Amino acid sequence: MEWFGDDAYWLSRLVFQRALAAVYVVAFLSAALQFRALIGEKGMLPAPALLRRVPFRHAPSVFHLHYSDRFFAGCAWAGAAGAAALVTGAADGLPLAVAMAWWAALWVLYLSIVNVGQTWYGFGWESLLLETGFLAVFLGNDRTAPPVLVLVLLRWVLFRVEFGAGLIKLRGDRCWRDLTCLYYHHETQPMPNPLSWFFHRLPRPLHRVEVAANHVAQLVVPFALFTPQPIATVAAALVICTQLWLVLSGNFAWLNWLTIVLALSAVDGSLIAAPPDLPAPPTWYAVLVLALTALVLVRSYRPARNLLSRGQRMNTSYDPCHLVNSYGAFGTVGRVRREVVVEGTDEPVIHPGTVWKEYGFKGKPTDPRRMPRQFAPYHLRLDWLMWFAALSPAYAGSWFGPFVERLLDGDRDTLRLLRHNPFPDAPPTYVRARIWRYRFTTWRELRATGAWWHRDQEREFFPPTRLRR
Repeated sequence: MEWFGDDAYWLSRLVFQRALAAVYVVAFLSAALQFRALIGEKGMLPAPALLRRVPFRHAPSVFHLHYSDRFFAGCAWAGAAGAAALVTGAADGLPLAVAMAWWAALWVLYLSIVNVGQTWYGFGWESLLLETGFLAVFLGNDRTAPPVLVLVLLRWVLFRVEFGAGLIKLRGDRCWRDLTCLYYHHETQPMPNPLSWFFHRLPRPLHRVEVAANHVAQLVVPFALFTPQPIATVAAALVICTQLWLVLSGNFAWLNWLTIVLALSAVDGSLIAAPPDLPAPPTWYAVLVLALTALVLVRSYRPARNLLSRGQRMNTSYDPCHLVNSYGAFGTVGRVRREVVVEGTDEPVIHPGTVWKEYGFKGKPTDPRRMPRQFAPYHLRLDWLMWFAALSPAYAGSWFGPFVERLLDGDRDTLRLLRHNPFPDAPPTYVRARIWRYRFTTWRELRATGAWWHRDQEREFFPPTRLRR
């Protein structure tokens, strides 16, 4: 079965597997450190309540067998430890079946987490990690040559990520077609990073060049991934460069890093180092890879049709295992940035002179003088949902009330998701939320005030509320 494996991708597979394992580490750590306040037994959207009303077939998860916060934490930390071991190459020398089982265990654990994560896990990069992680189960280890079919399937994932994002832009906001979207994007994106202010202040002609280059990178380059080497390697390198540009300009959890990992699988490693001679795959393994290929081809019908549809959908899964999905991002770009600012007071009665103190968030803008921070590839789930809440209260309908209740109760796990608690000694008596309009300061304003943001109050988002005891 010489047609099955290609030694030229030995180095590419090695780098891909270690990099994917590193992304898994970050994903499991994000789950372990944040779940109690979000989906824990006393969380804002408790997982046990979901498990009682949603059957296994609609949301496969080990937590249907048993759920407790301690068990969830054990699964998340076990996933992080297992992925960290794979980063070191722990599975390279193991029997092929054992190595595949190790990768499969990580996939099952993360699928279990995503399927009870509800709106906190409703992001495209969750499905992307699961789809990529499922294919990685069949990529083999040093006991066999890299399977060409699986490598092609990984390129198919990357194609859908890039081409889907390009099409959704071209079909979406007019500013993508007139090349002006980056006049606004760096300021209005979900979570700016330390360089976003500087990217926003680049000359507008350069912003137009960036948008045009993005269209080429997402609408033309992906087709070259399926061409012979070294053209496919050049295409992968262009994808990597564009993704690193996005890493520099914003916080998008592990989306950009995972896209880079996928691009690495298309690089011809023999251009860098001579590959070793690897044995042909065992028959049972070849049969599994052929079955996987057939499964992905069948499941690809709906995502492929979605790419061709005028009503293209972004970040959509078509089955509860997230096997073959549709992707896309920023079909619409906001022109104005609005933020939900959460405040509390310890005064027993509200009056015109009531002093309100702000809660500080780790990633999303609150204090105008605080420079945006870098958190990606780590995912601050509450901060991201707060950005959506500012777009429309409908995005926060299920969880914002419980969030306020936990602030009023001084819930320790919820407060750990925040950067600053203005009531360290006792919970506030009232909590409210207001919408503020934010914009990046100018060079002159930054030098004069030291503030990265200018803000103006607009309206009430959540009325002053207290606990009924």
